[in-house]
Amino acid sequence: MSYLLTGAAGFIGFHVCQRLLQRGEAVIGVDNVNDYYDPSLKEARLAQLSGKPGFQFYRTDIADHHAVEDLAARHPEITHIIHLAAQAGVRYSLVNPYAYTHSNIDGQIAMLEMARHLKGCEHFVYASSSSVYGANKKLPFAVEDRVDNPVSLYAATKKACELMAHSYSHLYSIPTTGLRFFTVYGPWGRPDMSAFLFVKAILAGKPISVFNNGDMRRDFTYIDDIVSGIVAVSDHIPGGDGPPYRVYNIGNHRSEPLMRMIGLIEESLGKKAEIVFEPMQPGDVKETFADIEALRSDVGFEPSTAIDEGIPKFVRWYREFYGV
Repeated sequence: MSYLLTGAAGFIGFHVCQRLLQRGEAVIGVDNVNDYYDPSLKEARLAQLSGKPGFQFYRTDIADHHAVEDLAARHPEITHIIHLAAQAGVRYSLVNPYAYTHSNIDGQIAMLEMARHLKGCEHFVYASSSSVYGANKKLPFAVEDRVDNPVSLYAATKKACELMAHSYSHLYSIPTTGLRFFTVYGPWGRPDMSAFLFVKAILAGKPISVFNNGDMRRDFTYIDDIVSGIVAVSDHIPGGDGPPYRVYNIGNHRSEPLMRMIGLIEESLGKKAEIVFEPMQPGDVKETFADIEALRSDVGFEPSTAIDEGIPKFVRWYREFYGV
């Protein structure tokens, strides 16, 4: 099999590349290595992949459909697409909305067109987000729940990705699977995510901002569990009646208080945080909690890493990587 993986220099994409290469797959990585966060971290991830047998890399914007068409022409052997490249972040969508329509909407359609025209593409797996649940009150969030109340543009673009995938599965019988990620963390993580921000600030002796006065809960999901789920999903091609289309939650199936996560960081660092409590931010939600029964039933997904284990692993990586 031959995999095209977009977002190869990103947090999740980097780890998925590693897992696929470890099992002997050919991986074509794509990333534009933009400056949404420090590109040096992305370059450091790529350095870990560079030179590994079976890995090729293209520094390409997936929203540039001409570049994507050229890539498809160069690699007609692609059998699986794992499309993880996207403009992430709820709060940044309030600042730069066009980045989201460019990467998440134009990028999704370019990749779906690629899947449509590749003769041997067996499965198109793409990143959605738990943010699609928006203002929903029922917990845990289930894939059967309605998701037509987005509270951020980011969430709206991710729901649009799911709708576009459904239309391509219906029109062209392309097997597509969307994954609604729940607060992924771990080594090589994104600097705009809470665990990273908190560790960085606490080590520097700076205060951390905690929203909704600390009354927040998240389904924190460790990166190794996420990668296992993505690879298992890619191997599981949707079938049955109707379009070959699926959407799954991929989370830890535990909703943890944010303050407990901060406490584990403090314990791992041996240092207390200076906390500034602030009100809820626009576009944010109070709690996330994944119902993963569908993913468990279909591919045997079973997350195994609680934050008690995962947070210390992340802190250890951070100290080693940044030398602090």
